Amino acid sequence: MLTVLLYLLIMVLVGGLLYFAASMVFGRSEELPPLPAGTTATVLPAEGVTGSDVRALRFQQTLRGYKASEVDWALDRLGREIDSLRAQLETRVGPAPADRGEAADGSDSAEPER
Repeated sequence: MLTVLLYLLIMVLVGGLLYFAASMVFGRSEELPPLPAGTTATVLPAEGVTGSDVRALRFQQTLRGYKASEVDWALDRLGREIDSLRAQLETRVGPAPADRGEAADGSDSAEPER
């Protein structure tokens, strides 16, 4: 019985040492406090959005996924940036040919060849 108690004591000491070593190496796992109400960590530059800006987007998570207002804001902002870039391109190059007609839903409107 004394041997079992000694093994148990050694296991507790080894476990404690491993826990202490891991907490020293990896930190105390502190989490950042939540953002104040009405603020967001989602940011995009005022103009000149790049691919890395879009990849760096982070949204707050809620019970049912991402916060919809932040996603809507980001999509609206990116849509305005695309419209602005297309307008700049049209002023430099000219309007796109009318026969390129893409469907409004983004699907390919051309019939496949048989």
